[in-house]
Amino acid sequence: MDIGFIGLGLMGAPMALNLARAGGLVVWNRTPARAEPLRAAGADVADGPGEVFRRARFVFLMLADEGAVDDVLGRGTPEFAARVAGRTVVHMGTTSAAYSAGLDAAVRAAGGRYVEAPVSGSRGPAEEGRLVAMLAGDPGAVGDVRPLLGPMCHQSVVCGAAPSALLMKLAVNLFLITMVTGLAEATHFADRHGLDLRRFQEVLATGPMASVVSRGKAAKLVEGELSPQAAVADVLKNNRLIAEAARSAGLASPLLDACHALFAETLALGHGGLDMAAVIKALEARTARTA
Repeated sequence: MDIGFIGLGLMGAPMALNLARAGGLVVWNRTPARAEPLRAAGADVADGPGEVFRRARFVFLMLADEGAVDDVLGRGTPEFAARVAGRTVVHMGTTSAAYSAGLDAAVRAAGGRYVEAPVSGSRGPAEEGRLVAMLAGDPGAVGDVRPLLGPMCHQSVVCGAAPSALLMKLAVNLFLITMVTGLAEATHFADRHGLDLRRFQEVLATGPMASVVSRGKAAKLVEGELSPQAAVADVLKNNRLIAEAARSAGLASPLLDACHALFAETLALGHGGLDMAAVIKALEARTARTA
């Protein structure tokens, strides 16, 4: 049985590579060159998304946004039913919960099965196969998908019916965004007070606030090495989705709103492709304006 995987971006490429090493994978990406490492790893490269759906019973989607998902599925065209009927569509990207709930209904109405499986983790854990998946959907479909995640995820958590997994992902990302922004501000504070940043990093790494994320992002901030694990532009998109979900539920989100402004400023400064730790650039720019 072939498994399909569509979307070979910053996260999708290492995830698909881990699946390819387990065998029986067919992939497609809008930019063909990104599929070549998968071909070298033993995956079949399809001519288009239609071929992926023809060959695979389970199709994983790791796509940038809702429009890309609709395009790949052929949603709104006769191709949609032809692609999803008899297939299990596994949505691993981050979209709004409302969109996912609508897609769940549309896939089921067309004779397919739908599972949400967004992941927690950045490019490093994706390369290591140590992501955490959040699963939602029909229990039978979730039960079938869960073991297939093994090469990509070291843990999976069942959250209930869709869109509970995407809401869980947004809640986790809210914590991540505010934590990394706080770390960037603390690093900026330490730097401008003339502290030894290596010692600051050491205190953080050995103290009660230490985590895998804090250690990794602190190293990036201290060393100034900002290659993306989770890019600023993607974080800003996630921030917007969380803010929209908060507003729809009538929730206050003051920390998130402050982060949203800072990431928007970081993007405007031209740092959208850098790691989210580059939010420190917005803080430095604000400091320069008040000096």
